[in-house]
Amino acid sequence: MSKLVPEDRCHLNGLAMENGEARYVTAVCKSDTIDGWRDRRADGGIVIDLATNETVCDGLSMPHSPRLYNGKLWVLNSGTGELGSVNLDSKSFEPLAFCPGFVRGLAFHSHFAFVGLSRPRYDRFEGLDLDRRLEEADSEPWTGVQVIDLNTGAVVHWFRIDGPVAEMYDVAVMPNVICAKSVGPGTAEALALITIEPESIKS
Repeated sequence: MSKLVPEDRCHLNGLAMENGEARYVTAVCKSDTIDGWRDRRADGGIVIDLATNETVCDGLSMPHSPRLYNGKLWVLNSGTGELGSVNLDSKSFEPLAFCPGFVRGLAFHSHFAFVGLSRPRYDRFEGLDLDRRLEEADSEPWTGVQVIDLNTGAVVHWFRIDGPVAEMYDVAVMPNVICAKSVGPGTAEALALITIEPESIKS
């Protein structure tokens, strides 16, 4: 980037933290012109090491959601529908699993990855390799979450969201939560909601 301006040149879209510090980022391409990323969606994607300012992986298709987990740098290669990791020695992407959708949003628990899937916005994202992969699999893209075994690459569980919700932007794992609840911001319910930590409750 020659300068910082609100022009969405490279479409920087993902950040991986390491020990509380920003370490890796993903971008759709290296473009240095306004909206230039839209012409590089198929294979212009990169992962940058912020500690060295080096590109540690390129040739990706709209990469998202870089995450460091168990000693590996994981990335979603969204334009191909793949979960994989970056081999930092060879600076290459190593796919583990294909998911039937535009993958975006990644979390981990134990030896499982939780991957968000979206239905692509075809007026913007058409022509990606994801289209070919879906056609070969005789599948339609869908919205939801797939749980993938990191040891085998097998999908061990999933849930699918039908209806007007078409896109997932991120996912999170909340261990030991039995009945999660979502409250909309700015609602009367949010104003009245009170949470009490278990250790603060006196018998």
